[in-house]
Amino acid sequence: MPDQQQEIVGSGDRSGITPGSLGADGAMIVYDLICPKDHRFEGWFRDASAFDAQVSSGEVVCPTCGSVEVKKALSAPNLANNKKSAEPPATPAPGKAALETTKAEEVRQALRELRKTVEENFDYVGSTFAEEARKIHYGESDQRNIYGETSDEEAAALNEEGVEVSRIPWIRREDS
Repeated sequence: MPDQQQEIVGSGDRSGITPGSLGADGAMIVYDLICPKDHRFEGWFRDASAFDAQVSSGEVVCPTCGSVEVKKALSAPNLANNKKSAEPPATPAPGKAALETTKAEEVRQALRELRKTVEENFDYVGSTFAEEARKIHYGESDQRNIYGETSDEEAAALNEEGVEVSRIPWIRREDS
């Protein structure tokens, strides 16, 4: 189902660090990232080439708005200090990026629950969504809840006819 033709649009859940995603020494690179809507967040990557590959394949997504147009934000470099410190560095308080990541995970969880509810309580009609929605609206088919895919143009036409349709961000299922 291509995203641009879905009435229920997928955004994908692309978060998480797996053991295989760590670098050979277990180290990760942390980048400050930004989307076109100026949402700032952190991204953790095995190395610079992993960042480049994930961005070019659309796997890095703004946790706030879902944009895949993500780039590195300007940030202060982490300069190594050869002097040994007598006391360990203080643990920083969670920053805005950490709070946004937590909020984004809460949203993803709510979307997972919504998807489950829709799949359990609605009839999937696939690419015949617009046709079936019209039949129900005009009384040619039994009244019931349905979901499926349709083009943006067809969804607009349904709304103009008074057929109530809504887009739902369709998050990818997690593998168990």
